[in-house]
Amino acid sequence: MKKKLLIVLAVVLIMVSLCSLTVYADGDVASAVTNTWNSAKTQIKAIVNNVVFPIIDAVLAILLFVKISTAYFDYRKHGQFDWIPIAVVFGCLLFSMTCPLYVWEIAGI
Repeated sequence: MKKKLLIVLAVVLIMVSLCSLTVYADGDVASAVTNTWNSAKTQIKAIVNNVVFPIIDAVLAILLFVKISTAYFDYRKHGQFDWIPIAVVFGCLLFSMTCPLYVWEIAGI
């Protein structure tokens, strides 16, 4: 049992030593990170504006129609109409639709 454990441990240590790389930071790490962020900033902004926000808007629009229809069915069943969930979802939809106009100024991008 100990012999098998030692063999497995030796194989793992050999594999770790063979698969590891030594990396030296010759330059300024902060400037490398800053340069990478500056080059990726425009791509991130384009992806968020063209993919993420429209998906959120679509989900909220579907949720708004679901809330309106369930409120209508509740009105038919109980005789009372609840505007609060519809108003909250509509407010969130307006917020997410206008968010790309000002979120990048707040984030400093």
